[in-house]
Amino acid sequence: MVENVSANSEKDLFVVFGGKVTDTRGKDFTDTDNLDVRGFYQNYEDALASWRAASHLKVDDAFTKYVIVRLW
Repeated sequence: MVENVSANSEKDLFVVFGGKVTDTRGKDFTDTDNLDVRGFYQNYEDALASWRAASHLKVDDAFTKYVIVRLW
């Protein structure tokens, strides 16, 4: 049986990554070759949980920042 998939049923995809930044207010990473990629997630809630966990580990390092990026 072939399932009918419409354009409205596209899944979201998020990536969570982080690393050292040049300015605590910005998102310019100092070493993009060594970013800490935490993973890819199909929903924002899971991405947010991963972001919180990673950010919590580096809470004392103001120059390490983690971000959530929606790929699609």
